[in-house]
Amino acid sequence: MMKKKYLIVIADYYKDITKGLLDSALKSIPKSNFIKIIKVPGVFEIPVTISKNVKKFDGFVALGCVIKGETPHFDFISQASTNAIMDLSINNKKPVGNGIITCLNMRQAKARKNKGAEAARAVISILLQK
Repeated sequence: MMKKKYLIVIADYYKDITKGLLDSALKSIPKSNFIKIIKVPGVFEIPVTISKNVKKFDGFVALGCVIKGETPHFDFISQASTNAIMDLSINNKKPVGNGIITCLNMRQAKARKNKGAEAARAVISILLQK
């Protein structure tokens, strides 16, 4: 397989959670590939960062964590980021692995740190398609 260029965009608002997501994603991408990591403040900034870099990379992995609070903010941010990531992927015909976890509490978030690996493997599988 030819070397591919991956961009991982990580919202590091919950640094302890996103470190696990990033570590698991990095373990899933073969080291022979080029990998760039860009950190952003929150998941809402992930789609625009991918959009600014879409021509420079073959595949993208979006990583972050949204934990439900007492307001509808969780629903708006989760839906908007998911829709934007899907639109980017389809419109640019490039895979974007969605490793943004949406949880009701910190316990759930800590249990889902391997979602980074799942998102990375999804991107790899699309890049391997003929």
